[in-house]
Amino acid sequence: MKHTQYLGAIAAALAFTLAGCSKDAGVDTSKVESSFSASDAQGKSEVDQVVAAVKAGDFAAATAPLQKLASNAKLTPEQQQAVKDLMTQVQEKVKEAAAKVGEQASEAAKKAQDSANEALKKAKESTGDALKDLGEKVKK
Repeated sequence: MKHTQYLGAIAAALAFTLAGCSKDAGVDTSKVESSFSASDAQGKSEVDQVVAAVKAGDFAAATAPLQKLASNAKLTPEQQQAVKDLMTQVQEKVKEAAAKVGEQASEAAKKAQDSANEALKKAKESTGDALKDLGEKVKK
């Protein structure tokens, strides 16, 4: 049983890693990039960090700096809207990744359970055969 849980945990970790690192981001960063093009060095640095993470498909890494950027009171209305729109897209991708991970983990757990059940069935059969052989030897 522990073997089954171990396999399920490995599969879930692998699925999360793969889902979090998807190169097919499908997130439009152009509004944020253009609205911060004339920003100060710190603002540009924060945007560059967010954009790099988004383009790499690492939405988890993009979330914290994006939230920090959104909390900046000095943003123009255009920047606020661009950050809000990007945050919505990133959050949607995180939800999609979480759903995909859940499905993959469920599939992995089912496969692990099926394998464990098959191993248990074989163990029962071989135990039954061994007991039958032992019974025959005792009768002799």
